[in-house]
Amino acid sequence: MARKKEIPEEKINLKLLNWLNDTSLFNQDKGMQKLPLYIKQNLKHSLRDYQFSAIHNLDAVEKLNGKDDSYNQLMFYMATGSGKTDIMAAIILYMYQAHDYQCFLFTTSTTAVVNKTIDNLTDIASPKYLYKNPLVIDGQRISIKAVSEFPIMLEKGTIYLKFTGIQQLLNDIKSPRENGITEESLKKHSLVILADEAHHFNVGTRSKKDDTTNKSWEALLDKIRSLNPKNQQFEFTATIDLHNPDIYHKYQNKIIAQYDLSKFINDGYSKQVYRLQANNSDEDKILNAVLLSQYRKRMAQNMGISDFKPVILFKSNTIKKSNDTNEQFFSMISNLTAESLQDFIQSQNRSTQSEALSLAYKYWLKQDFGETVAELKRDFQELTTINANDSGKKDILDNESVAQKLNTLESPDNPIRSVFAVAKLSEGWDVLNLYDIVRIGENNIKPNDTNAEAQLIGRGARYNPFIYKGKKSYARRFDDRKPEIQLLERLYYHTINNPQYLENLRKSLDAINLPVNEDTKYKIYTAKVKNSFKRTDTYKHGNVYYNKVEVVPEDHYDSVQKYGFDPDTTEPIDMISVTTEHKIDTGADKDNSSLFPIVNAAVFSNTSDKALIRTAISFNPFYRFESLKKQCPTLTSVNEFLTSDNWLGHAVVRARVANRHHLTPQERLMAVEKYLLRVQNALVNNFQRSKGTNQFEKVAISEVISDYDKRVGDSFNDPKAAKIGPYPMKGKDWYAYDYAIVDQLEMDFIDRISAEIPSFKKKYDQIYLLRIDERNTDFKLHDFGESVYRYEGYMPDFIMYLRNEDYIYQIYMEPKGTAFVEKDRWKEELLERIDPKNVILLEDNDDVKLFGVKFYVEDNGKQDLHRMFPELREKGLLADN
Repeated sequence: MARKKEIPEEKINLKLLNWLNDTSLFNQDKGMQKLPLYIKQNLKHSLRDYQFSAIHNLDAVEKLNGKDDSYNQLMFYMATGSGKTDIMAAIILYMYQAHDYQCFLFTTSTTAVVNKTIDNLTDIASPKYLYKNPLVIDGQRISIKAVSEFPIMLEKGTIYLKFTGIQQLLNDIKSPRENGITEESLKKHSLVILADEAHHFNVGTRSKKDDTTNKSWEALLDKIRSLNPKNQQFEFTATIDLHNPDIYHKYQNKIIAQYDLSKFINDGYSKQVYRLQANNSDEDKILNAVLLSQYRKRMAQNMGISDFKPVILFKSNTIKKSNDTNEQFFSMISNLTAESLQDFIQSQNRSTQSEALSLAYKYWLKQDFGETVAELKRDFQELTTINANDSGKKDILDNESVAQKLNTLESPDNPIRSVFAVAKLSEGWDVLNLYDIVRIGENNIKPNDTNAEAQLIGRGARYNPFIYKGKKSYARRFDDRKPEIQLLERLYYHTINNPQYLENLRKSLDAINLPVNEDTKYKIYTAKVKNSFKRTDTYKHGNVYYNKVEVVPEDHYDSVQKYGFDPDTTEPIDMISVTTEHKIDTGADKDNSSLFPIVNAAVFSNTSDKALIRTAISFNPFYRFESLKKQCPTLTSVNEFLTSDNWLGHAVVRARVANRHHLTPQERLMAVEKYLLRVQNALVNNFQRSKGTNQFEKVAISEVISDYDKRVGDSFNDPKAAKIGPYPMKGKDWYAYDYAIVDQLEMDFIDRISAEIPSFKKKYDQIYLLRIDERNTDFKLHDFGESVYRYEGYMPDFIMYLRNEDYIYQIYMEPKGTAFVEKDRWKEELLERIDPKNVILLEDNDDVKLFGVKFYVEDNGKQDLHRMFPELREKGLLADN
């Protein structure tokens, strides 16, 4: 039989979801504008915006005039780890309170998921219980009861939940037993079916050849749904093949929420995923994973993060291979010595192309190898390892003892650091502290194998909400920090280096929309502090300076500008990718964005735009007054926020669009939503921050100027990366490092300094150019002054250190590409503000003078040489030629 033709991507049109996202729908007064209090006050977790959107869409469908049977089966198509069970918990409250449903039937294909969900929804003692206790609606306590069958008489104030595996449910219906669930008992009450991992329940639709068992499951749910005209079925899955024509035809009008894995990761709700490709033997891969995992644990300890326990999964193709590898692992750790570990790290360090492993090697080479070996033997032993291959069951999570250990890996009382497995740890495994997956063996390269691995990586990407500085976060917070800190929020998949396997894996990852970063194809350049500089008094006893900060009081925040957001100067919203389609070979990209026109998407002061703005506001729970008030304590109402000139009253949402394109209402709404997210980020990131003062304190030069690495290459997707290189600085005693790892503009700046050295030597006996690498130090300047609303730290790239018999001068300098001059204008203003007449040195040292100068910029491809050095001469810092 000919293979069924797949539906191409551009033809997939989810009609119901598109209608729900249409702006006109949300101008109706009856739409859900915010999460009802009976849901909000009873859920343990606050719903994220996309989760609220799912409830919002369900409410819209439920309130449809003349709603018929075509809407009694709906699907929530949500990424693994995105909190589908939280949505389910909210739906139960919504259907109970808004539509009088008391009976809910939860079913799925695996026992592990059933057991997990029982804990989520009914076990008050479970740390994963999703409701607050007690559960109260309109002053009445509501009880949730897990039942084997629904009672004939329903008690007021009670929600009944029946949990069952789908096969058990089929058996119960086919062979009724006393006190069991039957078709007759299911007819008595209106019922909500909650079908999890629902891709297992459409086998009959998608294929004529699959097994009859799964077809029976689909038919069973159809049958139960038909028993009562009020019955409804809500399906949840992260996996649905909409390219299959039959599946697409069935679900195009049933999907009411979609949140795919790529968006989930890009929005910061999961770990970043990296693929670490190596030619190493299995044994070398295992030891590398152990070293990386333990380095990650050490980083967490150094940052004061307690109970941080990163777990490694060693994934094999066969039970024999997995068991052999487990034994090999114990033998390797047992035989490890200080000498063998040192030899291994030194050898690997010379050849690795991995940023993560390079960081780990660099760290371990500075540690005592005897202590390190003792620590590894303590943390990786039989007590801390689980072999999940003992069970003959199809799903290892059906083995109770194994499941208990695997499902409590985050617990400080659970010692497990490494897991050896073959069976697919997928549905029902909610581990959060999995940080390394190591593929063992190179035999299987079939697409089905990589499909399973892609699903496993997706589940492993779940975010680990550890406590840092007293706060627990459910989203990434280290994306702009040093790479070694980012390791706490990254999952590494250690792969084999087989071309066919890698191609199959790529296709499998693409199929589930899982973005994976490459940890290869880059160079690491190292800059070392010159020994000659280390011998100087400047290095041994000198200091550089940064300003102290002070906490900004709440009453200071009385306008949006004071959060660092200026409606008059904010960049246009980029809508080019939305409003045009580029051919691959046109070369049209964001670098050419200036060629596209800018249009007004919405004007906050225009009456005609108010409905559009209110609609965008309604989509984002952050803009509910109780939430907004937390970030804007001086605010009296949402209306003030939207209409006052101190806030967004005169804001204009500008958008950059394709040529001759007129924004549709839906595109205008999208632009306003993006604009509001930009505002939200400013409000959240800049509230209760510290601002700079004019008081400067010292830090030893030897603490700031140290060896550092700079990673350059394809994985950055940075067009400047190719221009960055190591420039030897031999013979230039005034430069502190042996190499300048800089781009062309920065090198031109250094050359310009070099040309001015003779002028400097006329006045100074000590002259040094200090390169400040922000990833290598937390040393930063903060803006200061009366009208300063920038709170983030900033350190210019260079400090010029000049000393004569009277004074030490320190000049803060920064080369800046013309494309960034306007955006970073505040930084230049900060530099110009640094002057002896404006700053106070806390050590009361009149011998030190601090200056900042304007950016060194490029002008039409030629560097502007007339801004910086005349300014130095005007300040008396340079001798006249």
